[in-house]
Amino acid sequence: MSDLVWIKVLDKLLVWVALGVGGAMLAFMTLFGTWNVLIMRKGMNAPVRGAEDLMILSLVILVAIAIPFGGRCGAHIEIEVLESRMSKAFARWSLFVLRLVGGALMLVMALELVEAGQKATKFGETTQQLLISYEPFYYLLAACVAVYALVLASDAVQLVLRGKIRQIRLGEEL
Repeated sequence: MSDLVWIKVLDKLLVWVALGVGGAMLAFMTLFGTWNVLIMRKGMNAPVRGAEDLMILSLVILVAIAIPFGGRCGAHIEIEVLESRMSKAFARWSLFVLRLVGGALMLVMALELVEAGQKATKFGETTQQLLISYEPFYYLLAACVAVYALVLASDAVQLVLRGKIRQIRLGEEL
C-alpha cells in the first residue's frame, strides 16, 4: 500500500522544522553560551545580563519542537512489558486505542497551555532578569503539543491501514 500523502507531508514538515529551528537553537545556545562564559564572564568579568533567560527560552523552543518530531522518529519511551504475551491483533488494536487516548490527552494539554498563555501576562509570568513574558512560549508549546496529537492520529491511521507504524528514519529519503 502506498504511503498516505498527508503523512509524508507531515514528516517532511517535521524534519525541516526540527533541522531548521532546532539547529538554529542549538547553534545559538552553543555560540552564545561559549561567548558569554569564556569571553564576557571569564575574560572581561562582565557576563551578559539576562543570558540565563535567553538560554532557558531557547531550550523551551528546542524541547517544544522535539515533542512531535520525537514522536514520529520513535524517540519517546514505550514500555512493552505485556506485548509479548498478547496476540498480534490485540497488540495492534491496543496500540490504536492508546494512540487515540494519547492524542485526546495532548489536545486537552494544548488547550490548557493556550489558557495558561492567556493568563501569563495577567499574572506576571516572566523571565527573572529580562522580564520576557512566557505567553508566546505557552502558545508555541500548545502548537507543538497539538502537532504531536496529529502525529498520534497519523500513527492510528497507519495502524488501521498498514497494521504497523512507519516512523521517520533519519538519513533516509522521505
